[in-house]
Amino acid sequence: MYYIIYPFLKLLSFLPLAVLYLLSDVVYFLAVYVFKYRRKVVMSNLLIAFPEKTEAERTRIMKDFYHNFCDTLIETIKLFSWNREKILRHIDGNIEVINAFVGKEQSVQVMSGHFFNWEIANLGVSELCKLPFVAVYMPISNKPLNRIFYELRKKTGTILISATDFKNEIGDYLKNQYALILVGDQNPGNPANAYWLNFFGKPAPFVKGPEKGARQNSTAVVYIDYYKVKRGYYRFDVELITTTPNVYKEAELTRLLVNKVEDSIRQRPANYLWSHRRWKHEWKEEYRESFID
Repeated sequence: MYYIIYPFLKLLSFLPLAVLYLLSDVVYFLAVYVFKYRRKVVMSNLLIAFPEKTEAERTRIMKDFYHNFCDTLIETIKLFSWNREKILRHIDGNIEVINAFVGKEQSVQVMSGHFFNWEIANLGVSELCKLPFVAVYMPISNKPLNRIFYELRKKTGTILISATDFKNEIGDYLKNQYALILVGDQNPGNPANAYWLNFFGKPAPFVKGPEKGARQNSTAVVYIDYYKVKRGYYRFDVELITTTPNVYKEAELTRLLVNKVEDSIRQRPANYLWSHRRWKHEWKEEYRESFID
């Protein structure tokens, strides 16, 4: 199956981007109006996040989200034929915030959220970063697709660590300086073993691992926000949060980073993966001890 899917995607990637965007518009129409792909989930999430907005305003955000979502799918196909130079024409940002740590003893932990276009961001930041760029990814259950995306995501040198075997795979990379990127708004596998925080005013669980790792390894912590400038072109903004993670009380660093993600979403509501069920787990009183106000 790999030898069928990959050549097809590779061949498709040679089409001009303008033509592929026409395909994106078709996919958008089908997703929104015909198949209504996860539309109820998207609108439910938007109601939780933006109760102050009108139904028409939330519908506008929903439609813009689907445009971004479909463009991401199409742009990802284009990445199969883009070389490193071409990728860098489509994304830029203040990578010097991370590169300033080159040659120092301290490594860097990079935190972000599910923003568009994460595939271009991964390849672009990895290419510009002068530290070994380590990214945690969730394997795709379909083995041919997993292989295809694994190879694509390491195209500019990204070192990929499986989220399902993180503890076993990360050890060798911790021996030397690195930049480790983690998605901080990933749903935890076990909500009972998570920090619970208000996210857009509603309790949601957040994994403890990123904060725990920053403390244990005394890394610098940076936040990266990436977003569309215009169709096909993106920017990332890197902000240094701290070089001393251990001065924060437990969960304070997580609270700070969650606030950063929420602020990014409020600035650009359609730039977030609303089909991702951020409030998948229901709040229970038994989680009270893990709730961070």
